[in-house]
Amino acid sequence: MTYVTSLSNIARSERDPKVVRSGPSSLSTSDHLARALGWFSLGLGMTELLAPGYITRALGMEGKEGLVRAMGAREIGSGILTLSNDKQAGLWSRVAGDGLDIALLTSGLTDKNPKRDNVAMALAMVLGVTVLDVIGAQSTTARHSRNRGERRLYRDRSGFPNGVQAARGAARDFKVPSDMRALPALAHEASPSSTH
Repeated sequence: MTYVTSLSNIARSERDPKVVRSGPSSLSTSDHLARALGWFSLGLGMTELLAPGYITRALGMEGKEGLVRAMGAREIGSGILTLSNDKQAGLWSRVAGDGLDIALLTSGLTDKNPKRDNVAMALAMVLGVTVLDVIGAQSTTARHSRNRGERRLYRDRSGFPNGVQAARGAARDFKVPSDMRALPALAHEASPSSTH
């Protein structure tokens, strides 16, 4: 029995079935990538929001601190959306934001900028992250979206944890705990009609 399985048994009542083993995670590789990109987005956004001067100085783009802060707020919004249930929208918003980041960085590749090598390196990193964002957005959208008009079918599900056959006769086989058998007699004694 694994550590996680034994922890899940702590909160169970004594009549609840024990967890013997846990099943495989329902998260796919695209879901794990989306989660990683969401956390990366939050970290980058906080950095852009809290230290825009450091970023603009490193890129030789002083005077654009307000724009970097706005990009940080957008990055945080994309990160929160990517970590939510609507991760497809978050990932596609990251792709759109990457386009804005590329446009901003391209404007810093002028001959006048003494730190254009830093800008070129930042641009290469953004292009690499953009590739990951596109891969994540496409694979997550393919995994979690349905075709228009397609309905989910649940014919193979019964709603019973052990199936319909195991549920048949369960009420008949139910044994009332001994401390509950005395309740009808006590209720009869306490009723006003039994005192007359």
